[in-house]
Amino acid sequence: MNIEELREYCLSLNGVSEHFPFDETTLVFKVNGKMFALTDLEGPLSVNLKCDPELAIELREHYPSVKPGYHMNKAHWNTVEIDGTIGDSLITGWIDHSYSLIAKSKKKS
Repeated sequence: MNIEELREYCLSLNGVSEHFPFDETTLVFKVNGKMFALTDLEGPLSVNLKCDPELAIELREHYPSVKPGYHMNKAHWNTVEIDGTIGDSLITGWIDHSYSLIAKSKKKS
């Protein structure tokens, strides 16, 4: 997976919009006005994804490329390094999980 594939997949989900709320290189994907994924356009490709806390721990223990969320709440966010060690289908599944956690929550005012 590369940055364009990541971007296209996130934008293919219902109601998703993209933003640059922090700086010109941090791309944020939102649904219902809330973040579900973010990535930096510079440096090695990775994506921060919201995750059920128990699953987050499991994924970190099983996959060396999954780390506690960088600059995020470590209990609820993972940073997934997209370095070829994790298949695209797993990554898109984790994007779907993050999206569903946020999509079912109330819209941010």
